[in-house]
Amino acid sequence: MTAEAAGPLVGQHAIVTGGGTGIGAAAALALAQLGARLTLIGRRAEPLAASARRIAAATGSAAATACFDVTDADAVAASFARIGPAEILVNNAGAAESAPFAKTGLDLLERMLAVNLKGAFLCAQAALPAMLRAKHGRIIAIASTAGLTGYPYVSAYVAAKHALIGLTRALALETAKSGVTVNAVCPGFTDTDLVARSAATIAAKTGRSLGEARAELARSNPMGRLVTPEEVASAVAFLALPSAGAVTGQAIVIAGGEVMP
Repeated sequence: MTAEAAGPLVGQHAIVTGGGTGIGAAAALALAQLGARLTLIGRRAEPLAASARRIAAATGSAAATACFDVTDADAVAASFARIGPAEILVNNAGAAESAPFAKTGLDLLERMLAVNLKGAFLCAQAALPAMLRAKHGRIIAIASTAGLTGYPYVSAYVAAKHALIGLTRALALETAKSGVTVNAVCPGFTDTDLVARSAATIAAKTGRSLGEARAELARSNPMGRLVTPEEVASAVAFLALPSAGAVTGQAIVIAGGEVMP
């Protein structure tokens, strides 16, 4: 018996944006292991294909892929029409850029709002009508502890993630009686390519070694380590389950005690 045949999400379709690497790939695998049928979305074909191969190897289930930019409204509308309805949407696509506030231009702010907020907004609008008709759905945003507290030198990113959590809470109340839940998962520094790039930037600017830079990021976690993508994926999987039907409008922190909202 395959994982799909046995899982509590059998028969459900899950869409994961940014599904090729990091948290998105881990979340996709976790959902597939619970029986969901996966569609992975991203801008680069090869990471999506590699993630699909990992899902097939682990579960015996094929995952579809769709390559487009979630910040492009026309591409989102056309692609979601082709992909078809889904019971689960994981808005994971995101990016982080750093700069002192005085050097944060409108172009940087607009990039952070586009990928971290606009993309989630567009995908939720595209997926929600089918969920409302079915009277069942799960919309899960991968936000950040930066959506709940402040960090220096990433003001545009912090603003975008705060806005994403605000969107989550507003939509949760609009859909509270519909059978659709809307939640955010807020990781701290997680062992992904994004954090690896942040560590490389710190090392380049400060003269520290890459290991020292990673240790600096890990120190913000009271556990003294980076969060793993699989730990974040476990929270996503929980929110997708039928048993999480009363959980909505929440920002669930996965950060070792760093932030306690």
